[in-house]
Amino acid sequence: MAESSSTTTPADATPWASLSGKSEEEREELLDRILTRLALCDDSKLQDLLAKILPISIAALSSASTGLRNKVIEILSHVNKRVKHQLEIGLPVSDLWKLYVESTSAPMVKNFCIVYLEMAMDRAKKEETQMIAPVFLANISKLPPQHQDILFRVTAKVIGDCHSSQISDEVVAKYRILVGSKDCDLFLDFCLQTILYQPSSQSGGSPAGLSIIQFERVAGKQPLKSDLLRNRKLGMLNIIEALELLPEVVYPIYTAASADSQESVLKKGEELLKKYASGVNLDDPDLISRLYLLFNGTTVSGNIAPEFKVSPGNLSLRIRLMSAFCRSITAANSFPSTLQCIFGCIFGMDTTSRLKQLGMEFTVWVFKHAKMDQLKLMGPVILTGILKTLDNFPLLNSDATVRDTRNFCFQAIGMLARRMPQLFRDNIDVAIRLFDALKLEAQNLRLIIQEATNSLAVAYQGAPSEVLKDVELLLLQNSQVEQIEVRFCAVRWATSLFDLKHCPSKYICMLASADSKMDIREMALEGLFPGEDQRKNVSQNMSVEYPKLSDMLAYIREQQPAILDSNGIGDVKLIFPSKTYLAMIKFLLKCFEGENTRTDLIEDSEFLHSVERLCLLLEHSMGHEGSVELHATASKAIITLGSKFPQMIGYHYSKKVPWLKQFWNHLDYDTREAMARLLGMASSALPVPSLTELIDEIILSLGGAQKLRFETQHGLLCALGFVTANGLLRSPSISDSQLQNSLKCLVDTINSETITLASVAVQAMGHVGICIPLPPLLLDSTAAAVSIWTILHEKLRKLLSSDDIKAVQKTVIALGHMCVKESSSSHLDTALDLIFSLCRSKVEDILFAAGEALSFLWGGVPITIDVILKTNYSSLSMSSNFLMGDVSSSFPRASLTEFQDDESYHVTVRNTITRKLFDVLLYSNRKEERCAGAVWLLSLTIYCGHHETIQQLLPDIQEAFSHLIGEQSELTQELASQGLSIVYELGDDAMKRNLVNALVGTLTGSGKRKRAVKLVEDSEVFQAGGFGESPSGGKLSTYKELCNLANEMGQPDLIYKFMDLANYQSSLNSKRGAAFGFSKIAKLAGDALHPYLRALIPRLVRYQYDPDKNVQDAMTHIWKSLVADTKRAIDEHLDLILDDLLIQCGSRLWRSREASCLAVADILQGRRFDQVGKHLKRIWTAAFRAMDDIKETVRNAGDRLCRAVTSLTGRLCDVSLTPEPEARETMATVLPLLLTEGIASKVGSIRKASISMVTRLAKGAGVTVRPYLNDLVCCMLESLSSLEDQGMNYVELHAGSVGIQTEKLENLRISIARGSPMWETLEICIDVVDSNSLELLVPRLAQLVRSGVGLNTRVGVANFISLLVQKVGVSVKPFTPLLLKLLLPVVRDEKSVASKRAFANACALVLKYAAPSQAQKLIEDTANLHFGDRNDQISCALLLKSYASMAADVFSGYHAIIVPVIFMSRFEDDKVISSLYEELWEENMSTERITLQLYLGEIVTLINEGIVSSSWASKKKASQAVRKLSEVLGEILSSHHDLLLNSLMKELPGRLWEGKDAVLYALSAVCTSCHKSISALNPDAPNAILNLISSACTKKAQTYREAAFNCLEQVIKAFNSPEFFNMVFPLLYEMSNLSAHVKSVQKSLASDAESDETDSSPAIHDKILICLTACIHVARIGDILEQQKSLIDLYLFSLSPSFPWTVKMSVFSSVKELLTKLQHGVIDSQDSLVKTSIYAFIHELFYAVSPELLKSLRTINIGQVHIAAAKCLLELANRFVVVPPIDLKELSFMSELIDICEVEKNEHAKSLLRKCVDILGKLEKVGQS
Repeated sequence: MAESSSTTTPADATPWASLSGKSEEEREELLDRILTRLALCDDSKLQDLLAKILPISIAALSSASTGLRNKVIEILSHVNKRVKHQLEIGLPVSDLWKLYVESTSAPMVKNFCIVYLEMAMDRAKKEETQMIAPVFLANISKLPPQHQDILFRVTAKVIGDCHSSQISDEVVAKYRILVGSKDCDLFLDFCLQTILYQPSSQSGGSPAGLSIIQFERVAGKQPLKSDLLRNRKLGMLNIIEALELLPEVVYPIYTAASADSQESVLKKGEELLKKYASGVNLDDPDLISRLYLLFNGTTVSGNIAPEFKVSPGNLSLRIRLMSAFCRSITAANSFPSTLQCIFGCIFGMDTTSRLKQLGMEFTVWVFKHAKMDQLKLMGPVILTGILKTLDNFPLLNSDATVRDTRNFCFQAIGMLARRMPQLFRDNIDVAIRLFDALKLEAQNLRLIIQEATNSLAVAYQGAPSEVLKDVELLLLQNSQVEQIEVRFCAVRWATSLFDLKHCPSKYICMLASADSKMDIREMALEGLFPGEDQRKNVSQNMSVEYPKLSDMLAYIREQQPAILDSNGIGDVKLIFPSKTYLAMIKFLLKCFEGENTRTDLIEDSEFLHSVERLCLLLEHSMGHEGSVELHATASKAIITLGSKFPQMIGYHYSKKVPWLKQFWNHLDYDTREAMARLLGMASSALPVPSLTELIDEIILSLGGAQKLRFETQHGLLCALGFVTANGLLRSPSISDSQLQNSLKCLVDTINSETITLASVAVQAMGHVGICIPLPPLLLDSTAAAVSIWTILHEKLRKLLSSDDIKAVQKTVIALGHMCVKESSSSHLDTALDLIFSLCRSKVEDILFAAGEALSFLWGGVPITIDVILKTNYSSLSMSSNFLMGDVSSSFPRASLTEFQDDESYHVTVRNTITRKLFDVLLYSNRKEERCAGAVWLLSLTIYCGHHETIQQLLPDIQEAFSHLIGEQSELTQELASQGLSIVYELGDDAMKRNLVNALVGTLTGSGKRKRAVKLVEDSEVFQAGGFGESPSGGKLSTYKELCNLANEMGQPDLIYKFMDLANYQSSLNSKRGAAFGFSKIAKLAGDALHPYLRALIPRLVRYQYDPDKNVQDAMTHIWKSLVADTKRAIDEHLDLILDDLLIQCGSRLWRSREASCLAVADILQGRRFDQVGKHLKRIWTAAFRAMDDIKETVRNAGDRLCRAVTSLTGRLCDVSLTPEPEARETMATVLPLLLTEGIASKVGSIRKASISMVTRLAKGAGVTVRPYLNDLVCCMLESLSSLEDQGMNYVELHAGSVGIQTEKLENLRISIARGSPMWETLEICIDVVDSNSLELLVPRLAQLVRSGVGLNTRVGVANFISLLVQKVGVSVKPFTPLLLKLLLPVVRDEKSVASKRAFANACALVLKYAAPSQAQKLIEDTANLHFGDRNDQISCALLLKSYASMAADVFSGYHAIIVPVIFMSRFEDDKVISSLYEELWEENMSTERITLQLYLGEIVTLINEGIVSSSWASKKKASQAVRKLSEVLGEILSSHHDLLLNSLMKELPGRLWEGKDAVLYALSAVCTSCHKSISALNPDAPNAILNLISSACTKKAQTYREAAFNCLEQVIKAFNSPEFFNMVFPLLYEMSNLSAHVKSVQKSLASDAESDETDSSPAIHDKILICLTACIHVARIGDILEQQKSLIDLYLFSLSPSFPWTVKMSVFSSVKELLTKLQHGVIDSQDSLVKTSIYAFIHELFYAVSPELLKSLRTINIGQVHIAAAKCLLELANRFVVVPPIDLKELSFMSELIDICEVEKNEHAKSLLRKCVDILGKLEKVGQS
């Protein structure tokens, strides 16, 4: 603190200490003097005085003396008056603070200190205040509250003034000292209160979010202005951000800021919230408590003064806080704050619709997450509030916020109903409210209300019966209303609230089953028939208890009494829709079946009465308005009742025969048949006369003359069959004549009607045939009886060969029925022939019907005559659930005896059927016959399986089915497998064992050979289209077609390969068929299969992935049957499975390879190392092999396997997921394989997958990859080039021809490589490398540096070495000799600049760790490269640049070697090289002059070597360096000029070479900078130099001559020797004459060469004039006068028109210089003769030159020339008129001058010419006078 003070008080002395040793009088006297000094002090010195006396004065207040204190008060009063309005007068802040914090300071002293501290801070500089403000906060928690407030306000002001935009790190460091202390907590509280402070709060009342005390604490005495407050808030936010506090600490502050009224604060708060508070723990109790205080304010009732009560936050803040509460479970469990918050939102005085919405949203959150003990306290109260809220809001409101609020209200009710159902259970008020809301609320709210209503249903489970009665009434009222949502909820309640025995709810479901909305219908049906779909699909014993039939009927009748009304004529008006009747009938039948299990039903009069009433309901539903489906269902329901109570139903409907007759012509087939069946049952109860009358009526109707409709005919035929059959079974039965009439009618119909009606008539005759053998037919009274079989034989054959499948089915089944009682062998043979004629049918239904007929012929079928005639029987297959249910349920356990016939004729029939099946059909060469045999054999096995003959045939049946499972036909396969399972069920233990062995052998490929089937021409070997087409486009499927193809190809032996394929296809089919059978047998075999699991499971796993979907399905069936727990089975047999699959991955069969890859891919998921470690290498090899397979599907499977094994390997190598030893072992297995076989593969997908895997391994393996670094790194580096797109090489090869810069292309290639997975892997390797890895890694890298090829690899090696050196640091020292020795030649040898640069960087990084001797040698070798060719020079530049940037500390020690090289190489002719060195010079040399001065000796030595070298390029470069050195250093170069001068002078004589002009320029530069030293050292040197240069001026080379003249000019000017005029002028004059000679020659020569030469003469002449000007400047007057004639001649010659204007400009300059020299001569000379000579020369010069000047003005139209000529003329005129000639001649050019002046366009030139005219005009006038 002391260091920031403006006083000089020692740190160890206090202000009061100086007074402690004095008496009271002395102290008072001291204070008087202080007061006097104050009074006498000027304002300008007052600040310094106060710095000394103010702390002493305040410290004096600690005295108990009243006088002393009064004196101090007087002093302070004076101070206050003086400084009050002069804010520029500062006070000693640090001293006052030091005085304040002293422990010995009295309270009064502290009080005054704090007051003056506040004043002092207002006056202090910002730099001082921002440094001391954090000091005020240290230990502030120990200060009195009043002082705390003052210091906080002072600090806040500083923060606002200094930190509103930014804060320095130094200040932040001071504030960070507070973090974690109580002082920091207090400061943060004050910051929060400041941010909560709003300008509007000053109007009075309780401020939002603050108490009155807090408000005053922030504002102080005066309310804060808006701008001031904004700055303070922003400054505080910046400081809090810089403190990096926990999100839970700063969240309230940032939230308050984000709700501020000032936009800048609001944006800053939102920014900080997003940036730092996103991870806040909103379940922190302390944080939630603070947030609730901001929201609710002070809510605790008690003795709290009003000024201490905190008000709730402003509206914006509370809205923001609600979003936080809705994400906090702690907020939902903070009673009573939670409750206060909700009620504050809903019912608060200043609440808004938005706040109400958020309050209801929070209510939903609370109901969802509150603990039950908390919810019990809040739930009832909140529910009351919710209901009140709903009452207060209008129903239809367009305001979105209001809609959302109601939305959350209903959500809350639903949530509360789930959590606390007991709140609603005692009444249905809320339920009524919700159902009403569904009717009245807007459509967009109904979905939410619907969910809430459905949730409320749970609350009424277990409610009192009175409440449930009310619920029933409510649901019934709402089940049929208009609104869909209401109906939905009513049905949902009915289905979820009540059980299946509850009649009212089931009635509601019946009504809803006809609803217009499908989801309501489905829900209603699910309520009536729960789990029906599941019971259909799965054999489950679901316990479903339906209500009593009587109860259900009673409730229906109670609701609709008219439903049992039926007058028997069919015109009853339906009460319900047809779908309701359907559901009702179905449900009532369920109720009936539920009671039908009782044995005392016949004696139960109540039940019988219920059945009668059910019949009335069914009759009612048969009204004309009903749908066809309803009529069919109702009629079948009556038959179902009749099957249980045939006598009662028969008697009941015998009274309603007229009603039954009306359904003969019904439109529905099933209805007609069912009502005909019912008529047959009723006929059993009719008197014989009535029966006879009924039969006659039917026969008469059929045989009448009037043509009947088809429906009527069908109904009559069905009725005739059932009535006649039932008449034969009754006692007494119908008469023979009546039977003859019926049969005759049927026969006539069969012979005369269409196929459909004929089949119906045959069916009717079959019904008669199951009762009695068909008697012969008496066609007339005289003729003999004729067998019906004989009459109908041909007709039956036609019927069976027709295309009407249903007609054929009816006919063939009827044949079976007709043969049941038949005893004639001939008739039975006829029937068998007719049935066997269907063996080639391809229609499955016909084959099954034929099998059913054969079963009736065989005998022992499991049904009775009553079942056929008096139930809803249709066929054996439908009755036995054939091919749809379990094996065990497909046939009864024992056959009934009604059709158990063992007479000899039936034995014959069975033998015939057996021979036909086993000798002909099952092993036929036609697949249709084999399929028919399979169907019929299966039918016999199912329907007659317990017959002893079938039992004896079981071994043959097993063999036949085993043979058929290899069929191509899927139907045959499935039938054969089904048959095997049935055989297993029927057979004994030995047979079961044999069957299991055979199936296992088939699945594993070790089964016995099948019985051979002879091939004929048309035998189908392949399925049509499965083997492609023949060359001519024909199909290839039969044996004949394959033989033809083999012959056409000239390879008859090819047929054997075709058959081999066919056998393999058959093998697959066998496996599939065996699987179907096995899947059924496995359920029955149980433990018998366990010995085969080891052989089966590996193959079953593979077959489940077979490409053939059928094989997959079949094997999946067997797997599910065989294996209960798939995971456990695979885990137990994993090694066997993987061994088998990996072997099959290399199979010659593509389907085995594909299936194996897919299987391994799935099995690998989630495996541990101990499970797959030993197989890992083989798996990778298999994946690579599959990815390179010839077949695409196998390649795809290989890709999938690769992805799976990649995932597995990555996990096993990740040390964060796998123990490190296992990760190391996995790495040891996989990584070498990937590097040697994967990345090196020629297959692109394998390389890509391998690189990806290697990268992933490197990422996850961590340090476990270290043992493989050398191989991994080298492989990745080589892959950078080998895996590069080859197109890049092509582009680079042709880059020059298309204008692409090679370097840019190289950089692009390198950039692409750096983004590749290979480089990513290399970076990972760098992260894990350590010093131990270097021993193996560095030699491999060195080898790669020598032998690596490709740009990317070369650059990659260099960059990797750089990264490696940076990573390992000093550990690389042992390898620096090797690396440096290797890298320097590589940089030199590399052709690519990018590669050079990369290796140079690597070399520089290695240099950092090299020994001094190695470093020196490297740098010397590098410097020597600049003497080499272009490549060496570029290499040198790149190396030096890398040294400078990456090894600066080493580089700086060798500047003496490096600086000369860089300096001299800057002057290379090659721009690329010179720019490199120029850049190097600029980057590394601080100041050019100083650098050159420091290393001048070394530079001169190197330059001299270059000058004297034999290389012209070196001479030129050295000469340019000399020139630059001279220009920069000037006279400083004098110490070395002798060496340079001698070397340069030696180079001038001799032959010319290109660039030799640089020597001349260097010589002139040395002479210019060191002319004094040269002259002093050797006075003759200037003349020698001049002679050399003069000699050079005579050379013929144009460029060299120009350089020589330039050099001559510079040397003349430098030495400034008067002797030079006499030495040089003759030469110049002579060369000008030579020029004149050249001009005369040029007129006569026309060759281009000479023209080129003469084109340069003006330039030479210009240089001559420039040198002449320099000579004139140094010449003596006498010498000039001697050469005056030559000078004038030279000027006149130069002004001739033949020279360009540039030469004339030089003449003008030279004349002006001559005039100036002559003027000086006049002034300096004392000799009058000399002066006279000078004036004479001037006069002569004027007369000679002036006309030529005017010619130039007239002939040259260049403004610059005009101005220069005018100036020269004016100068001549001025000098001429000074001393005019005595004999003044007439100025002949005067008129011309005037003309030129008048026409001159350049104003400047014109003014100059006008002056000339004036001067010369005056002179003429004087002369004339």
